[in-house]
Amino acid sequence: MTDSPIVVEADRLSRRFGPIVAVNELSLTVARGEIFGLIGPDGAGKTTVLRLLAAVMPPSSGQARVLGFDIRHQAERIRQAIGYMPQKFSLYADLTVIENLNFFADLFNVRGARRHQRIAELLAFSRLAEFTERRAAALSGGMQKKLALACALIHNPQVIFLDEPTTGVDPISRREFWDILSSLHVQGATIIVSTPYMDEAERCSRVGLMYEGRIAECDTPDGLRRLTPGELLAVWTPQVMQARRIAAALPGVLEVQTYGDLLHVFVHDAAAIAPQLAQALAAAGVPVTEIKRAQPRVEEAFISLIVGRRAAT
Repeated sequence: MTDSPIVVEADRLSRRFGPIVAVNELSLTVARGEIFGLIGPDGAGKTTVLRLLAAVMPPSSGQARVLGFDIRHQAERIRQAIGYMPQKFSLYADLTVIENLNFFADLFNVRGARRHQRIAELLAFSRLAEFTERRAAALSGGMQKKLALACALIHNPQVIFLDEPTTGVDPISRREFWDILSSLHVQGATIIVSTPYMDEAERCSRVGLMYEGRIAECDTPDGLRRLTPGELLAVWTPQVMQARRIAAALPGVLEVQTYGDLLHVFVHDAAAIAPQLAQALAAAGVPVTEIKRAQPRVEEAFISLIVGRRAAT
């Protein structure tokens, strides 16, 4: 097992399923101690990338190394060294919390005093200590996710692969889960996590924006936010669609994105365009609660990137 600062390295990694190219010559590196996020819509290839890197399936072409081990020729070494939490709940529903933990301890040869100590740590860490005798099937969605993470951590892996770990759980459980990941990060773990939730990108050290099997952009959250065009005006109005048409027609407006009763209007010069936009909306009888300068999020950067790529094809 390598002590290199780079723990995951992929070079032109591809995976095809018949005529479908799920991952298309993807290259990336992940440094030790990072939270690396694979962000993108359903079908972008995030799950396939994680399954390739976790040595769950072989690539069609290209190569990758995890902790110095080759995914083609040293798959078992990788599987023993990492923690992998698949997207779908894959634990034994008829087993209790403690039985699942003991089962995974057996799989990874965690025995004796070390096992008892590790299980006690994970039960406290995941806040499942009160539910050790509850069957996995009877747990809430959020608790099932925490149990799956605890089982993936039983052997104290250096690298943890998490495939959409917060999909389908309530907002409070999502926050609690990310609190746990942040604690792991502070302890030095390297985490590679995929998610369709753009707000979760803000919690990552670096983010790879995936689209059609490729990483379209890879940077820190701040770096990705700088990809958005121009400056951003946030406009709150109850007549959002009419306001969108008016804003899009103004000179100096680069792009308009809609979020409920909120418009994000990207412009060349916010100070110059804001009064013009307010005047145009007032002239059309569109009520406006507020117009103000705002900072873009990773979500805006991703939408701008994808819109631009689709327009270019």
